[in-house]
Amino acid sequence: MSETADTVEYVTLVDLINQLQEVPDPAPVSMVPQTQGWIVLAGFLLAALLLLLRAVLRRHRANAYRRAALAALRDAGDDPVAVSAILKRAALAAFPRAQVASLTGNGWLAFLEDTSQAAGFRDGPGQALADAAYSPNPQLVHGLNALACEWVRGHVVGGRA
Repeated sequence: MSETADTVEYVTLVDLINQLQEVPDPAPVSMVPQTQGWIVLAGFLLAALLLLLRAVLRRHRANAYRRAALAALRDAGDDPVAVSAILKRAALAAFPRAQVASLTGNGWLAFLEDTSQAAGFRDGPGQALADAAYSPNPQLVHGLNALACEWVRGHVVGGRA
């Protein structure tokens, strides 16, 4: 063999590492759904959310008379004349005028008790409402305001709660 043989170059590990190329970053992932099913599902969810929002707004508007009556009851205290007028306005807002407008006395108390879970109109502090509007000097009745507030919050249109 000859002495002029090719010299073998030895490659070190550091040389091999230096020859490595950087791995390219992957393409960004798209946030747009890739199938039609997700778009349809998003449409249904949006429609359901809009219907729920509409129902909540309708309920809020439908109960505006309750909020107004409760605010008026806060100012009325246990005065039977004021409480009776507030309850009559609330009842006229919730029930048909023909059913409520002509009620007085025991018929009015029976109506209040039949349309709510609140007991005490016929045989409790609510008795003062029967003739308070017609008496010259109505007396304050302890517990009347709380009973009226309970009726405003809990009355059910269409019968017993």
